[in-house]
Formats: sequence, structure tokens, C-alpha cells
Amino acid sequence: MPGRDQHPNNAPGVPMIYPVWFENLQVRYLNPALKPIVRYLPGTATIEHRGRKSGKPYRTIVTTYRKGGLLAVALGHGKTDWAKNVLAAGEADVHYTRRVVHITNPRILPAGSEAAGLPWLARLQLRRMAVLVGDVA
Repeated sequence: MPGRDQHPNNAPGVPMIYPVWFENLQVRYLNPALKPIVRYLPGTATIEHRGRKSGKPYRTIVTTYRKGGLLAVALGHGKTDWAKNVLAAGEADVHYTRRVVHITNPRILPAGSEAAGLPWLARLQLRRMAVLVGDVA
């Protein structure tokens, strides 16, 4: 099992902050347990995206931060498949309890970059990890 430094999600400007064991635990156990109730948890949502090659629809649990017309998601797991899928598609739907937000123009702000206009929690996390930002359509 590769460590964080050799992990495929660890990309320049998009470091993988969480240890590999935590990612494996989250993917295998935590996410499946949370999926039925995630829409009721504050700040959490599911982002709907399609596979880059397969076209298969996926829903991934994320923690979002919104300020005006910007929606931000911290990338503590690095440049994951869902983030690559959203970037390739150029759009995604983010599902909350009672609403769906469509985002366009997704982009990744590298760790340590300036982030004027982002929500303060996203700016705080941007010090150590990259943040995916999209415009609310």
C-alpha cells in the first residue's frame, strides 16, 4: 500500500492531507453508513458527477462552503476521482436536504494560494490543502 507521498491523489498543489488509512476507512465504512443521513447533516451534501471514461453516475459525500455565488469544497484527500470528474465535465449538481445547486466553471485553487471572496472556513483550509471552487449557476 503506497503512503501519502506515492498515492495517486497526491498531486502538485493538491496535497493529500489525510493519511491513507483514514481514506480507506472513510471510503469502505464511513461513507456507506452516512449516505442515508448525509442530507440531514449541517454543511454536508452529495455531489453528483459522471465518470470520465464510463459515464456512470456517482454521488460523493462532501462538505461544502458557500459565499454568494461561490461554492467551495476542501480537498483533504487530494485530487480525487470525483474532483477530476467534475473538472472534466465542467459542471456538477450538489444535493442538499431540500435543494439542488448546480455549479459551473469548477477549478482548483492550489494549497497556499490567495482566496479573496471565499467563505472564511474555505480560506482557512486553503492554507494547507487545495480547494475546489465552482460558480453557482
